[in-house]
Amino acid sequence: MSRVYSTELAGRTLSVEIGKVAGLANGACLVTYGETVVLSTATASERPRPGIDFFPLSVDYEEKFYAIGKIPGGFIKREGRPSENAILTSRVIDRPIRPLFPKDYRNDCAVTNTVLCVDQDNQPELVAMNGTSIALSISDIPFQGPTGATIVGLVDGELVFNPNAEEREKTDMTLTVFSTADKITMIEADGNEIPEAVMIDAIFKAHELNKEIVAFINSIVEKEGKEKQKYEVVGIPEDMFASMKELIPAEEMETAVFTDDKQQRQERLGVFRERLEEAYVENEDWMSLIDEGLYQYQKKTVRKMILKDHKRPDGRALDEVRALSAEIDILPRTHGSGLFSRGETQVLNITTLGALGDTQRIDGLDDLVTGKRYMHHYNFPSYSVGECRPSRGPGRREIGHGALAERALLPVLPSEEEFPYAIRTVSEVVSSNGSTSQGSICASSLSLMAAGVPIKKPVAGITCGLVTGDTDDDFVLLTDIQGLEDFFGDMDFKVAGTKDGITAIQLDMKVKGITNEIVEKAIYNTQKSRMMILDDVMNVCISEPRKELSPYAPKIIQTMIDPEKIGEVVGPRGKTINRIIDETGVKIDIEDDGRVFICGEDHEMVQKALNIIEMIGKDIEVGTVYNGTVVRITNFGAFVELAPGKDGLVHISKLAKERVNKVEDVVQVGDKISVKVMEIDSQGRINLSRKALLED
Repeated sequence: MSRVYSTELAGRTLSVEIGKVAGLANGACLVTYGETVVLSTATASERPRPGIDFFPLSVDYEEKFYAIGKIPGGFIKREGRPSENAILTSRVIDRPIRPLFPKDYRNDCAVTNTVLCVDQDNQPELVAMNGTSIALSISDIPFQGPTGATIVGLVDGELVFNPNAEEREKTDMTLTVFSTADKITMIEADGNEIPEAVMIDAIFKAHELNKEIVAFINSIVEKEGKEKQKYEVVGIPEDMFASMKELIPAEEMETAVFTDDKQQRQERLGVFRERLEEAYVENEDWMSLIDEGLYQYQKKTVRKMILKDHKRPDGRALDEVRALSAEIDILPRTHGSGLFSRGETQVLNITTLGALGDTQRIDGLDDLVTGKRYMHHYNFPSYSVGECRPSRGPGRREIGHGALAERALLPVLPSEEEFPYAIRTVSEVVSSNGSTSQGSICASSLSLMAAGVPIKKPVAGITCGLVTGDTDDDFVLLTDIQGLEDFFGDMDFKVAGTKDGITAIQLDMKVKGITNEIVEKAIYNTQKSRMMILDDVMNVCISEPRKELSPYAPKIIQTMIDPEKIGEVVGPRGKTINRIIDETGVKIDIEDDGRVFICGEDHEMVQKALNIIEMIGKDIEVGTVYNGTVVRITNFGAFVELAPGKDGLVHISKLAKERVNKVEDVVQVGDKISVKVMEIDSQGRINLSRKALLED
């Protein structure tokens, strides 16, 4: 028999039904918010997966088109690979829950959120976030939650919690916050240059609301929660770790990791590995744990150096940014290019401009988002970290980093009316030692300005790291973390923005949460560094967008026609518009309101297409002179095309000043002639004269 639990959340009822469906999962709940319904389930294997050194957690957010009463497009009428939104939502759910499992838990664990019904005023993503926490919390899986999740908007200067469709369309900010009962576990935000103080206030208020959600989930767990399963503890034996310290004294390990040269550090650790392999050659159990043991030894060393000695591996001060450089015009024929370097991290970004028809179409569950005019793609090849493995295309991490940079730059892009182009930027990570996502934001700003895209302001990104001790007030913040500090630290707090405010945030955690004090200090820490990057590096390279586009970029002209004339421009079965495209080689996009965008590389052909379209879009007027083409000849005259689909007749008596016995004596099919409109009769027939112009 099913049980239902309800609470009020941001003025609407959140209902949780348990025991109705999915009874064989470790934990399952049917969560309803408004009329949005999501089935959240959690399952785990009984035994750990052998031979792995990580927690095998998979999180899936499944969008079903029946949820909005649609049949999927294409030939295969079923859902295929997950959409970008589904992948990003899965990542948003994964990041805050992963640190809340035991560090040595090795059982396969799967979280699945299936969107069953969507009410556009209540986002299914939010329902899935909280449904995940409920399913895990009531299960026997050793999840150390629960968490609560809240989405915050900013409409007309006022904070709005879990905004509806109308509010989401107007909002200047979209902020998602996950929290446990006492700490913040994840932040993701995009905003229209939001002041730091406003962002911090929104985060703290979302945290307070999350405490209420956690209390509600705990009340469900009291009645529905299963006893948590026992699991096999995995770790380095204490006697092995003691042996490693004897073979590799602490001073040697500190010397090995104390360098900003990644390859040099790896070479030094390689020497240690050989030493351990030689010592443990007859101990198979320890031999298999050498890599994990070295990792843990490095981690303890780095964390101790930072937390106790305030000493970073590359010798920088805690608030010091690595060496920076910025360049543009790296590639001669692309529409725009920029290279941003931060220490050993280098990102090359390339901008490509196209017609509005190149806009990415999005077929998803949200009626508010149907297309993307700006696309940012992020690539992370194996050579960037000195590894050798085949490319398998972008994974969830690459898609997530690309989306973060995309959100960071969207607020500064010109409107479609100001700049009628589709824009794609691609960040190629050519060398990586931490903070590549933020490097891609900086490189994108450089590339866009070099391409002549009139962005309002440049955007820069920076990360803030964290190493914590035994108490909440024992911590150290690190500006601009490199790879080693990211691997062994507790937090990767990414903040991007302009000189006037924040445009994007992404917080990744490896601990069970951070305090309000850490959140506030991290945000102001990144603000200071962001200003330095903008003022001292990026603006020195290029301070504003170029006034002219690259000669290799397409030219786009915009015009307006009467919306009622759109059918004439398109023609029956697209015949007219396809003829214009074939003649001129341009791309043509027509909006429902009569806006027409003509895109091509040859300016003369673009202008020609414009003239043709404007001719079609205008009514033929008596007394007007046109340059037309003879398209048909009869014994009584010649038919002249004034514009596609608009022909008029020049009677044989109106072809020349003198008497004409045969039409072919004066004109041939295909001739270009000037004619004057003399009359448009009651049936819409157009009578033309060539003779009238000759007499004038």
